[in-house]
Amino acid sequence: MKKSSFILLILSILVSITLRAQTPDTEAIKELINKAYIEGLHNGGNLDETRKGFHPGFDLLILNNNQLEKLPIYNWIESSERKRKENPNPPSPKTTVNFVNIDITGTSAVAKIELLRDSKLIFTDYLSLYKFEEGWRVVGKIYFKHQ
Repeated sequence: MKKSSFILLILSILVSITLRAQTPDTEAIKELINKAYIEGLHNGGNLDETRKGFHPGFDLLILNNNQLEKLPIYNWIESSERKRKENPNPPSPKTTVNFVNIDITGTSAVAKIELLRDSKLIFTDYLSLYKFEEGWRVVGKIYFKHQ
């Protein structure tokens, strides 16, 4: 009897973790990252979605030669617009995303994602998000570039 109770306890914990991991907020964050970041910035998609998904105060933090540099979202979008004018064809191959972890506490979240091109890992990103009245928005990013 003790063994079956233990198994039931373990199963209920696993079901709880699985259900908690797939909340409406988790799905909203995944959709936001796909539309605003992956499609918008990486795959030549709609930059209006990027503007909606990234807070105007967003900064990409870049570690370069032991110095921290910042790239505000408006500069990143301007750079994307310039590149699209120079070459209007969407990039090929497309960037895909693997969601490693999304950790949500109240109106704060962190998403660890992997970016792949041709099934090759190119970046591991850590995105910080806040939930505003209009929904989730990315407010910051750090990353690691794989060789």
